[in-house]
Amino acid sequence: MIAAQAKLVYHLNKYYQEKCQSRKAAISKTIREVCKVVSDVLKEVEVQEPRFISSLNEMDNRFEGLEVISPTEFEVVLYLNQMGVFNFVDDGSLPGCAVLKLSDGRKRSMSLWVEFITASGYLSARKIRSRFQTLVAQAVDKCSYRDVVKMVSDTSEVKLRIRDRYIVQITPAFKCTGIWPRSAAHWPQPHIPWPGPNRVAEVKAEGFNLLSKECYSLNGKQSSAESDAWVLQFGEAENRLLLGGCRKKCLSVLKTLRDRHLELPGTPLNNYHMKTLVSYECEKHPRESDWDENNLGDRLNGILLQLISCLQCRRCPHYFLPNLDLFQGKPHSALENAAKQTWRLAREILTNPKSLEKL
Repeated sequence: MIAAQAKLVYHLNKYYQEKCQSRKAAISKTIREVCKVVSDVLKEVEVQEPRFISSLNEMDNRFEGLEVISPTEFEVVLYLNQMGVFNFVDDGSLPGCAVLKLSDGRKRSMSLWVEFITASGYLSARKIRSRFQTLVAQAVDKCSYRDVVKMVSDTSEVKLRIRDRYIVQITPAFKCTGIWPRSAAHWPQPHIPWPGPNRVAEVKAEGFNLLSKECYSLNGKQSSAESDAWVLQFGEAENRLLLGGCRKKCLSVLKTLRDRHLELPGTPLNNYHMKTLVSYECEKHPRESDWDENNLGDRLNGILLQLISCLQCRRCPHYFLPNLDLFQGKPHSALENAAKQTWRLAREILTNPKSLEKL
């Protein structure tokens, strides 16, 4: 048993060194190329409208606010200033969303975003995004990369197509630190020892973002109140949770397997599903020793089996907001197909670790 486990870990480490690291290097190169273009577009936006200041800064070899969705798809979060005169309200009526309401009607004129406040005092995510989209469209025509960048037209999101190869979504957002949403108040679960109190304090201090984008749970039936809502996002908090042991290495292997074998019609799976399942696996295996390098194979198998189960049940709950289903709106046939492909992959890795050389 131990010999088989060691063999799997050996091949996974080899896979990590060869395939995962080359994937990382290729994506880093793409990010540099993409961020040059996006920075140039945002510089033009800022000239027209100083309220939209570019927050795409490089720190320690990573760009703040940039998420890799897949090797050709990225999201850049543009942090806005001055949320101050609004109260954050998440009463659970819109899973995964919250609203920003004027704390006092008399403060309307004090807001930097006065013309985006609705009659009932809500700061409208949709109105801000609509204005931003117009500005980006104008900036694309003026910027120095105008020959290689185009707006994606059939969406209310702000998306750029770069060199006909890459898609970048730019999402206006507010950073919320020092508060924790009521809809995530159940976390951490009292009966689960992971993560410890210190890590919980760090995660909650990271806070979350409020994004101006179409909501998962609202697709197809958006009333005006719903389209004014902001989407909760916990990127930095999630990254903080995955520090230590082989957690990040495990996620890197999963992302590489997804890119190479689970990029399927209907796009049932993305990197965020993988990240979510690693967090759930941490709860199932709360001891730090469970994440030693020599347990990498066991953790990976556990996550692949959990993924198959989620695909078969057609439900993948968000880690911090379990009422939000990350498979919402995905075609059933795409989820079934992904379950079969994941099962083939898991069986191959488990029964013949050497097959990783070809995967």
